[in-house]
Amino acid sequence: MDMNEEIQGKLFQFQQLEQQVQAIVSQKYQMEMQASEIEKTLEELKSIEEGTPIYKSIGSLLIKKNDKGELVKELEEQKETVEVRVKTLAKQEKTMKESYQKLQDELTQSLQGAKGAKQT
Repeated sequence: MDMNEEIQGKLFQFQQLEQQVQAIVSQKYQMEMQASEIEKTLEELKSIEEGTPIYKSIGSLLIKKNDKGELVKELEEQKETVEVRVKTLAKQEKTMKESYQKLQDELTQSLQGAKGAKQT
């Protein structure tokens, strides 16, 4: 394999990895925002008095909920699920960033080696 082909292959891998890292960071951010929104909803829900009408958004409908406790439990479960997803994405992000850095170092060395070979 020619040095240029090897470098081109690594560059292609590097670009793909960069896109994957960006996608994971974006997903993680969305999940963090969702968790934050659920937390704010739970705080608000817990602060209202028993008997206050509560509505849940389902698609484009608002459905009246009579059981505040059931809704709180449902939201807490959603929050837990989202938080697990955030942790998973954070681990994936860390792993991919490490691979990204390793590949970046390899590319730098390859490019310096190719540059040195041309000067000789």
